[in-house]
Amino acid sequence: MKKYFLTLCLITFSLTGQAKSTTSEFDRLLNNLFTADGPGGVALVVEDGKTVYRKAFGMANLELGVKMTPENIFRIGSISKQFTAVAILKLAEEGKIDLDADITQYIKDYPTHGHTITIKHLLNHTSGIKSYTSLEKWDAQERKRDFTPTQLIDYFKHEPMDFAPGEQFRYNNSGYILLGHIIELVSGETYADYIQNHLFQPLNLSNSSYGSTSRIIKNRAYGYSKTDDAYINADFLSMTQPYAAGSLLSTVDDVYAWYTAIMNDKVINKTSRKMAHQMGVLNSGEKIDYGFGWFIGNIQGSPMIEHGGGINGYLTASIWLPEEKVFVAVFSNCNCNAPGDTANKMAAIAIDNPFNWKKVNLNDELLKSYQGVYEKAPDDLRTFTFEDGQLYSLRSGGTRYKIFPFAKDQFFFEDSIVTLTFNRDNAAKINSVTLNSTGQAKVWLKTDKPIATFNEIKLDPKVFTTYVGKYQLAPTFHINIFSEDNKMYTQATGQEKVELVAIGINQLMLKNTDIKLTFNTLKDGTVESLTLHQNGEHLAKKIE
Repeated sequence: MKKYFLTLCLITFSLTGQAKSTTSEFDRLLNNLFTADGPGGVALVVEDGKTVYRKAFGMANLELGVKMTPENIFRIGSISKQFTAVAILKLAEEGKIDLDADITQYIKDYPTHGHTITIKHLLNHTSGIKSYTSLEKWDAQERKRDFTPTQLIDYFKHEPMDFAPGEQFRYNNSGYILLGHIIELVSGETYADYIQNHLFQPLNLSNSSYGSTSRIIKNRAYGYSKTDDAYINADFLSMTQPYAAGSLLSTVDDVYAWYTAIMNDKVINKTSRKMAHQMGVLNSGEKIDYGFGWFIGNIQGSPMIEHGGGINGYLTASIWLPEEKVFVAVFSNCNCNAPGDTANKMAAIAIDNPFNWKKVNLNDELLKSYQGVYEKAPDDLRTFTFEDGQLYSLRSGGTRYKIFPFAKDQFFFEDSIVTLTFNRDNAAKINSVTLNSTGQAKVWLKTDKPIATFNEIKLDPKVFTTYVGKYQLAPTFHINIFSEDNKMYTQATGQEKVELVAIGINQLMLKNTDIKLTFNTLKDGTVESLTLHQNGEHLAKKIE
């Protein structure tokens, strides 16, 4: 008996030490994300029903000096889509909705442009309907307007389709607006009432509700943005607009209770749940990383369902690992503190399989052999270059990053959850590269395309002064060009400043990217606009 007692004591001690270590790792990640005197956040980790971490960071209200608490309520943004999807599945179980039916069975006058658009297409973002949040006319003024659901649908329904239904996956808020309206049509209740009466109330989610900008909501954290290195109040958004795509409020505790109820089949049946948590399939047979209201992925190979949210003043992340019964949520009350990667890292730590790679040394000749242009699609290239003993990765339209080897042919991005594996054919020649993260692996094939080179030129300061100014890319999005400490910079709305280098007459490039700016001039040399070359060409008129 004594032997068994000693063994038990040792196990208990070990687990206690591990818990302390895990807590300190969580603290480190979250202290890196949130500052004590800035907008904050709340994090929750639950393992097999036991809360192992629940903490708040930073401030819930900067003006009043109110600290964040774990009980604070947030706009959860697109996590709302889970509730909408489950409501649809619940109504389908009751025989009120046919998931395979054309949406015109419910919304009679919706223009489908000769296509069959099903409820399932709406649920997994494969409808091809244009997302209203991507429309140029959806500017800051428009976002202040109140819409009825039918008015909101009228706002986008005549827009041309992006693609035929089922041909592609493209994240789409319009689809969930339509789903919300269908819930109203078949249930006879408003969307807000249906969610309250059939989901929140039965599950006792007492801190969850449909969002409101006028109602007093106890413990609601105020929402912030960041611009020009200063925090500001988030822009106003009528909560009639996110509607069934993102208008709900909740806490990390309520969202955990929600996931628990879903996984225990307390809301919809097992068949419906499995359908919601199954990867969608395109017409081509290709699988996509989305089910109905959830992204489908993995953490270090362990199956995962998850969804995040981004809405004026708030960013959220929620994760469930069904095999380990681990839940992680991180909510933030500023669009400056993205919680996604942090939540993923916390989930990996919780299952004792952290994203942690140790750099190894590879000789220069091997590193040089990875150089080249790799293609996933004609407009989706990834270029690898070797300079001064360092290998770099640059995706078209993005920033160049250092990558570090942790084994032959295997690399990681610093402070990231992403790895790259270079693949070889039977002759041991590199023929592709695979990117692994939390979704399906993505492959770029090696091409014979030459690596683009750009020679930096010295620009006459007098010429650069003609470029200096403010350029309007969209009603609420501007590109500023300025000089500082004898260097050229650009800074876009809500983003950090980036150094510019000159590569030609009237052409500048953002340093360590392949993003170019072309300055368009009149006959007298006056600059009237610039063209941003990033995932296409975008004209920005000079306004100051």
